[in-house]
Amino acid sequence: MEIKKREFKPGNLLYPVPAVLVSVADGEGNANLFTVAWTGTVCTNPPMLSISVRPERYSYHMLRETGEFVVNLTTESMAFATDFCGVRSGRDTDKWKETGLTKGSARKVLAPIVQESPVSLECRVTEVRELGSHHLFLAEIVAVSVSEAYLDANGTFRLSRARPLAYSHGRYYGLGDCLGSFGYSVRKTPEKKAKARRREKSHDKQQKSEKR
Repeated sequence: MEIKKREFKPGNLLYPVPAVLVSVADGEGNANLFTVAWTGTVCTNPPMLSISVRPERYSYHMLRETGEFVVNLTTESMAFATDFCGVRSGRDTDKWKETGLTKGSARKVLAPIVQESPVSLECRVTEVRELGSHHLFLAEIVAVSVSEAYLDANGTFRLSRARPLAYSHGRYYGLGDCLGSFGYSVRKTPEKKAKARRREKSHDKQQKSEKR
């Protein structure tokens, strides 16, 4: 069956994406928060990520000045604060005070972490690419802090329990039901394992028969 598709002009429709709170500080320790939806993983070893920021944003000069920032993952319970930090400017608003979010000390960077965040990724900028409307900050992750509230009895971190927040085309969403885990499409079920064993036995019998 043919599926009809309509052509749109080129634009950013790569959704959904994580809505994260980026915390920054200047050389004097003045801290700010702002919301970023254009962020992503770029490398495993070394661990790296990217954020894209408009030069006119208040926090931009802090990023340039210190070359450090923290990406704080958000949750459904943080949706109001996340939106607020995206529409209010740190030029005239103390976002920490207005949202009730708590500053925490980072381990390796000057910028604070958000205590309420389930995961805080401390980053140091390695490269800035001036692309156009946004400048891309490539950064190495130098420290990670996770909330102990989401560790299970075995010490495994369960981010899904935090109910992560996603952003899609101007709207915020919680994540739905888990549909599978990585590799589940090729993972062997008990039935598949039984069939594989039967094939192996059949193959062994055939080889033995050929040797006689």
